[in-house]
This record gives sequence, C-alpha cells and structure tokens, in this order.
Amino acid sequence: MYFFLYIFDLSELLLATLLNKFMKKLNNLVIVGNGMVGYKMCEKLIEKKVQEEYNIIVFGGESRPAYDRVHLSEYFSGKSAEDLLMAPADWYNENGITLYLNDPVVKIDREKKEVISFKGMSVSYSKLVLATGSSCFIPSIPGIEKEGVIAYRTIEDLDDIKSYAAKSKKGVVIGGGLLGLEAAKALMDLGLETHVVEFAPRLMPRQLDEMGAIILKEKIESLNIIIHLNKNTQSIDGEGKVAKMVFADGSELETDMIVVSAGIKPRDELARESGLEVGPRGGIVVNDLLQTSDPDIYSIGESALYKGMIYGLVAPGYEMADVVANSLAGGSKTFAPYDMSTKLKLIGVDVASFGDPFCTEQEHQHIVFEDRTKGIYKRVNISTCGNYLLGGVLVGDAKDYNMLLQTYKNSIILPPTPEDLILGPRGGSESAGSGVLSLPDAALICSCENVTKGDICSAVTYNNLEDVAGIKKCTKAGTGCGGCVPMLNDLLTATLKASGKEVNKVLCEHFGYSRQEVLAIIKSTGIKTYDELLMKYGNGDGCEVCKPAVASMFASTWNEMILKQDTIQDTNDRYLANIQKGGTYSVVPRIPGGEITPEKLIAIGVIAKKYDLYCKITGGQRIDLFGARVDELPLIWEELIEVGFESGHAYGKSLRTVKSCVGSTWCRFGLHDSVTFAIEIEERYKGLRAPHKLKSAVSGCVRECAEAQGKDFGIIATDKGWNLYVCGNGGAKPQHAKLLASDIDKETCIKYIDRFLMFYIRTAEPLNRTSTWLNKLDGGMEFLKDVIVNDSLGLGEQLEKEMQYMVDTYKCEWKDVVEDPLKRKRFTHFVNSSIADPTIKFQAMRDQKKPVEWGA
Repeated sequence: MYFFLYIFDLSELLLATLLNKFMKKLNNLVIVGNGMVGYKMCEKLIEKKVQEEYNIIVFGGESRPAYDRVHLSEYFSGKSAEDLLMAPADWYNENGITLYLNDPVVKIDREKKEVISFKGMSVSYSKLVLATGSSCFIPSIPGIEKEGVIAYRTIEDLDDIKSYAAKSKKGVVIGGGLLGLEAAKALMDLGLETHVVEFAPRLMPRQLDEMGAIILKEKIESLNIIIHLNKNTQSIDGEGKVAKMVFADGSELETDMIVVSAGIKPRDELARESGLEVGPRGGIVVNDLLQTSDPDIYSIGESALYKGMIYGLVAPGYEMADVVANSLAGGSKTFAPYDMSTKLKLIGVDVASFGDPFCTEQEHQHIVFEDRTKGIYKRVNISTCGNYLLGGVLVGDAKDYNMLLQTYKNSIILPPTPEDLILGPRGGSESAGSGVLSLPDAALICSCENVTKGDICSAVTYNNLEDVAGIKKCTKAGTGCGGCVPMLNDLLTATLKASGKEVNKVLCEHFGYSRQEVLAIIKSTGIKTYDELLMKYGNGDGCEVCKPAVASMFASTWNEMILKQDTIQDTNDRYLANIQKGGTYSVVPRIPGGEITPEKLIAIGVIAKKYDLYCKITGGQRIDLFGARVDELPLIWEELIEVGFESGHAYGKSLRTVKSCVGSTWCRFGLHDSVTFAIEIEERYKGLRAPHKLKSAVSGCVRECAEAQGKDFGIIATDKGWNLYVCGNGGAKPQHAKLLASDIDKETCIKYIDRFLMFYIRTAEPLNRTSTWLNKLDGGMEFLKDVIVNDSLGLGEQLEKEMQYMVDTYKCEWKDVVEDPLKRKRFTHFVNSSIADPTIKFQAMRDQKKPVEWGA
C-alpha cells in the first residue's frame, strides 16, 4: 500500500514539473530591440531570475549583438566591432535567452498577443518590452538623399563614413550637439578638412550656457575644426552626389561629404501602428511602471516618453530596464524623473553640466571662473541663501564634477566660501564636508548601474575589497560610462582608512610593493636590471604596468643609458624620438632657455633641408623636426651633435624644457636675467627621469611672459630675488602652481628645486604629474613646504646629494647611440635588411610635407 502511494506522489510531482515546463513554454517575454538598453534589460532579468518564469526572446534589427554606442567614436581610433560588444552572441544562449539578429519586429498583433518579424517569424508573448531606441533624425532638406550624405548612428554608418572619406577632402557635420562633435572628431581623424554646421546660436545648447559654449567653440576651433552657428540649411546641391550646402542667409559651403547628427527621433512606429498611445512629437507614452497604454507592453530607453520627456542618455535607460525587470519579478519599484547631469570628453575637451545649469526659472546667485587662455570655464549656481548648490557648467576642467554632482543631489550645505567649489580650497586644507565619506549613504555614485555610496562602502568592508576592479566586479559600479571611477578610488581609500586598514597601493600583481617601496628596494640593494628585481622581489613574468615603471625608477636612480634597459618605457624611449603619424619620428634638439645662436639656427635649417624634415617651433621655445625615418635618426643626431646640440628628451618622462622670457637682458620691465637662469636650470636638470614629464620656466618679472605658474616648477623674478612656484600643470587638466618660497637667491632656489624634484621622484605614483602628486599628498602644500623649505624630515642633504649625482652622471643619449656601433644597429626598419620602410608616404603642405592620412 505504501509502495503505491509513493508512486502516486512521485507521479504528481512529475506531472507538476511537466506542467510547469509546458506553462513556461507559453509564458514568453519578448524584447524588441537589442541596443544598450535592450541588453541591460536582459542582464537585469537574469539578475532577478525572471528567466525561471519566462522564456526570454530578443529580436535585434542589426546583424551583431548589442554594442557600446557611448564609445562609438573609438571605432575610428582602433577599436573593432568586437571590442565594442556588450556581450558576444554566446552569452545570450548561455543564459537561456533566444536572440534573433538581423530580424527586426515589423508588427505587433495585440489581440493575438504576438509579434511578427521581418523574416516572417511569429512569436506569442505574455509580456512585451519595446526597447526600439531611436534613429538619427534626418532633417527634410532638399537634396538630403544625395550620395555622400551619411547618418552617424551605427557601426555600418561608420564603415560608410570611413569608405566615403577615403575619396573626400572636405566634410561637414550637420549638428553641434554631443554626437555631432564626436562625428567631427571622426572626420578630423580621417584627415578631412572638417566643418560643423549648427542651427542654434551655440554648441550643445541643452548642456552649456552661452559663455561655456564660446569656450568650447574656441577649444574645438584650435584643432582646426571650423564651426558655423546660426545656419539654416536650405538645400544640398550637386549632380547626384554632394557638392555644396546652401544656407538661408545666402551663404554657401562647398563639401565632398555630409555626416548627419542633428539629434535623435524615437522609434515608435511599431507602437503607433499597433494603436498604443504616442506623444504628439513622438515617443511611446508610459506610466511610472513604464507600461504603455497596454499594461502587458512596456517601453524603455529612447523610445519611451515619460511625463513628456525622452531620455537620451544611457543611465536613465538602464534605470528603466531595472524598473521593468523588478516589476516582472513581482516588485513594486517605479520610475521617477531622472537627473540629466552628464560629464563628457569631446575631442579631448572635458565638458560637464549638472543640476539646473541655467537656472532660468528660479532665483539664484552664480559664481563664474573663466580662463580664456587655457580654455577653462566653470559656473556654479547657488541658492539665494547661499546654502545649496543648484547646478552648474564645466568646460575644459571637469575634475570636480563628481563631488559637485553629489553636493547638489544630496543638498549638502555649502562651505562659507562657496567659490572654493570651483577655485579649490585655499590654505592647503579641504573645505569642511568636502570629503567623499561626508556624503550620505544614499548618494548615487554610479548612475549607470544605480549604485550608491552605501553599496560601495559596504562591498569594500564586507567583501574585503582592496582595489577598484573588485568594486566593479562586486557592484558593477564603474562598468558603464566610467565617469564615476575616480570617486570609486576615493571611496575605496577612505573606507579602508576609516576601518583602520593600511592602504597599500601595490605596483601591480607581480610586485607586492608600492612604487615607493620598489624604489627603496632598488636604492638599498643596488639592483640595476628588471629581471634581477623580478626574480628576487616579484613573481610571474611582469606586465605593461610594472615594466615601464621599474625602468623609470632605474633611470631616476642610476641615471644609466635608457637603452640598457630591456624593459624601456615605450616606443619613444626605444628610438629616443617621438613616433608620429605615418611611422616616422620627430627630432627635438635641446635649446636651453630658448636661446640659440645664428650658426645653430642655420645648422638646423641645413639638416632639415638635407633630410626633408617638416619644421615647427613648439610652445616650449624649441624647434621640432618631423618626418625622420628610424634609420635616419643616428645620421641626423650625428650632424646636430657636431654643431653643439644634444638630445632634448622630448621623448622621455623627464625634463622637457625650461622656457624663458628675455628678462633684464633686453626687456625694459625685466628685473633679473631670466635667460641665464633658465639656461642654468635646464643644464642642471636635463635628462632627469621622473614618474612623468617635467616642464619649467623662468620669468624676469611679474608680467610672467614665460608662464612659469603653469609649470611643474617655475621661477619669477622679484625686487628682492626670485619666487619659486611648484606643481603647476598645463595640458589636459590645467592647474596653477603654488608658491613654495619667495624672495630667495639663486643658490637657495636651486637647492629647493633639487629637494623638490628628488622628493617627487621618491614619493609619486607612476605617471602622476607633479600637480596630481600634490593633490594626493597628505597635508598638501603646507606639508610639502615643511619638507622642502624647513627640512622637517631631515632629508634635505640626502635629496641634494641624490640630485648632484644625477647632474654629475648625465650623458647625452643621442651621442651614446652615435658612438656605439651595437646600439646604432637597432635603428633599422627591418632586422634582416637595411632598406627603408616602403610604406612611409608623404604629401605636400605649405611648402613642407606631412604624412599621407590613414586610409588615403
């Protein structure tokens, strides 16, 4: 009897299992669209185990799985379509998701609850998610259909742009927004004369105020991209293909091709044809659960219209995917109006806006910092009471964006001096409440993945995380646009310190030591080769992180010829010259202080003419000679050395230049001889290897013609002597230098520079400029001044001795190669032949030459 009951129970269990499987087969969840948001929908469904209740079926219109459109322009700089994939096709299959590519859905039958694809496939659904995204808005301009007009939206579009650019000389982008400027960068990289045409009176009108847009325009125009504002295109003319654009103001612009990036248009055709409610200007209307007018159909991403708003950023699309996945899993999470703050890098220029960037509809005060010479503009809007941040705009320098965004989002009370928000705290200390740990746990650090400060700190604490990679793996923070990664690093460090753990930043997985500790090992043991160091103090085979870092440390310690190292820093060090486009190299002879005799000028001209080199005077008062083949380098150096030149080290992480004004020698305002001092400084520190490149300048008076306050160390003449400034930086993230000592004599100034540079070499992280090093230095400028000027650590004499050793052991690296036959043998294009590289080609430009553009 018990035996039969057992069989009955077992049969009932099997029946239930089979019924479950059968019901699941009828329980289809269909996702229409496989863009970034469609992919994130799949990810969220897996995370919430929704696939246990539904068969997940995805239809994609393109021939490849979802790829990263945010970084689409990187396709032009070497990334492949596979590099941009969010996940390979196998990933879907491994997670039980059926993916149909190159087969868009063309019809929704709401009565039968089924979708029909382009290839005729009919699939029923219990729930349907429309993630159809958007298409490139093509303005209805007469002639827009002509050959040579290409949209900027998909990888196929980019292939078309590449192909058409190869037979074009001039290209125009219609649209001065984010994607338009990305498209302009692409055309510039392809070697075309590039123009941008924008209908509005300024670039990026949704993100930037008038002044911010002007600064951005100036920065972009400095790259030889021509901007045309307030232009209404009336027609595109040409016989079958593009020849010119005609504008409403009567002007014309000749061009060979046009790239259209004039905004996006929500793809709501399916919804419209199936009777779902759509907005008057497009977009599928959704409620707080992101349901359409049919409760079994959802819409997410750029196709969804929520409270009159189409969200064109990836972060709100990801949040929408999370809301729908939560709903399908039985949750009650709803969508809310999403903050559209964003940080971007456009053509190498940082641009950010947050909160209410314009404050046109609320009373406010605003603080503005503007530096037209460096292309920096910062504006913050604060409440009339002065307590709260309302929004702002950043152009040219957006390093403070994350903290500004969190200050705004979390209504953090501002410091008594709110100008510190954009000028930086004065006096060497942080403003009250400016640290990352002062943020509330609910502060949203990663908006792409909806990860809060509390999530990150908890993950670090409870999972014993010790690096940002661990945070990414555990929380997914930083895996989207990547804008929050600097704050992840700050939170990691602050959390570890707060829990009493030692924050030890190891060089890499092959060395369990920080850079400072590895440097100490090298100094104390006398080790001079990478292999010996790795064998005794490391493990494995090494990597691209530790090899160049160790090579730099050897150079900074022993000052030996860089070519003696098997693990030299990069291609530039390998050939003691900067590799340029087309595979040739540039030669920069040292010209200390910018002073040069007529004889040396003539010699440079003769050599440049002999080897057919392109000549350019640099911003650092040097003459750069471009277009030298690798086999010509020793020959060129030999002739330069004969007339008294030596290596300018423009290729190394070392002292580049010491710039000077003419000072008291010629200038009526000059207080002291800045040229002589600049030459003395450059001769002393030439060739000094460091964690990053070093630049310097000497100005003969406070008029600062040599721009000393924008250098790693700068000297300015005063009535009583010299002022010494340190840790300034031009470049991508400019920073004013800070005063280290005032009214000092030459000898004291050199002594302080010796100490400063050697202390920087001892303590900085790899590839940190002096400005970044100071920003991370505990105690800031006050501590640095105490160490260098007051010798608080008792290291002054030792640092001076170390520098004197570097000065005494200096050798010109070019001369070393020229005089050594074995080293000279390295300088060939081919190991088995002395012939020159036949693929190197040039074209004429303004009576000189330039490399033929890639793809031409």
